[in-house]
Amino acid sequence: MNAPPANPSPEAARGPSFSLETTVGVGFREIWAHKFRSLLTMLGIILGVSSLIAMSALVKGMEKGAKEALIAVGGLEKVRVESQDLPVEQRYLADQAVGITINDVYALQGGAPLVTRISPEMRIPATVSANGKRFRPFICNGVWPVALEMSEHVIAHGRMFNEIDDEMARSVCVIGTATRDELWGSPEEVGKEIVPVGQTLYINGVPFTIIGMFQHYESEQARKERELAQLQAQQGLTNKVTGPVRNRGWGGKGHGGFVFWLKNATIFMPLNTAYMKFRTGGTPSAYSRGAAGTTSSTTGGTVPDARLSNLELKVASVDLLTEALTQARNVLMSTHKGIEDFTFRTQEDWADNIKLFIHNARLSGGLIAGISLLVGGIGIMNIMLASISERVREIGIRKSVGATTNDIFIQILVESLVIAVLGGLTGLVTSFGLVQLIGSFSPTDNAPIVTVGAMALAFAFSVIVGILAGLFPAFKAARLNPIQALRYE
Repeated sequence: MNAPPANPSPEAARGPSFSLETTVGVGFREIWAHKFRSLLTMLGIILGVSSLIAMSALVKGMEKGAKEALIAVGGLEKVRVESQDLPVEQRYLADQAVGITINDVYALQGGAPLVTRISPEMRIPATVSANGKRFRPFICNGVWPVALEMSEHVIAHGRMFNEIDDEMARSVCVIGTATRDELWGSPEEVGKEIVPVGQTLYINGVPFTIIGMFQHYESEQARKERELAQLQAQQGLTNKVTGPVRNRGWGGKGHGGFVFWLKNATIFMPLNTAYMKFRTGGTPSAYSRGAAGTTSSTTGGTVPDARLSNLELKVASVDLLTEALTQARNVLMSTHKGIEDFTFRTQEDWADNIKLFIHNARLSGGLIAGISLLVGGIGIMNIMLASISERVREIGIRKSVGATTNDIFIQILVESLVIAVLGGLTGLVTSFGLVQLIGSFSPTDNAPIVTVGAMALAFAFSVIVGILAGLFPAFKAARLNPIQALRYE
């Protein structure tokens, strides 16, 4: 890339004994001779490679967090049955629509074999109070004990209420850690784990005994951060925050993401209890019979003619989802006497939205990185054309002593490739710092994840850009006439 020396070195003028090793060495010497110019040339490649890896890492972290949240709410096998407005052609039957009732549960148990589990829910808009504090949980439901498994909950302390509790409509409940944190204080605030099992909790003024507490739900990244903070506290280390405190938004709520906070802000009580305490003034004996006068051995108590908020269904397999929904719809159309006042909500829409979002994020990130690599390639082509203009006489000397057209072509192409390879390797190293920078202010709870595949892809693109950028200058140099090149001043 520099001006030709007065007396070209034997390596530079060597013709028939030309070798790839010599050409690479010449390329490195040219780069070293013009370090600053070469660095500016490689800057586009460095930025392109590092941005491609960083964007891929950020999207990978977001994808992991979204999949964790999807699994936390039950996965693709979970289906929700909700009430809906009647279709236009059936609106004249509005006074005959019964909504979702316990009858539907028993009908589905007997007529939809592909539905493996059914959990009826009665949602209670509630304000809870205890210890002189008040809190509005996101979920306060009357459910059957099977809801523990349906909602992927795990009991960390105490126990889940059972069929007897439900049949007797006992005033017991199981709470999530968000309720505990709001009313009794979180472990980070108090300095110890508080387990309010046995305490009295008032739900809309009605006293309930807490018999169990779910485990704390959080993303993998939030768990690692919490454990690191605990370790630093034990070692007496403190991280002083300078500047204003920033709210990371919904994604950081509850130390583990919005979805995990919603799951922590859950209160479950027996279904019969919810119906008795908040929907009617009946007695426990009135709820020990099924809708048809029978008692279910698998559910404990039952609520005759109770209108439910919704049903949670679990199908045998995602592959059988369509068939299972067909069975469930046929059963419900029968129990509702042909009135379609219900709808199914699956997690497929959520999964499709995740796939679409990840695809768009990767596409946009790839375009940004591709533009950077394109700029880097243009820079390499520009510098190689300038180098050829400076070395026309040198190329003429090489051709006059026996260098072939292919030798010159490979010489220039390899020099372009050396610049791209050095830029790509530097970009790989730079990408780790860029990933850490993006992770410090990214809106996701999951840290960016650098993958070997993304690094290999980014480096491969840098090599391809180097080759493509060197083709035109190499053709131009190889086609120089040696006589005219020797006369060039």
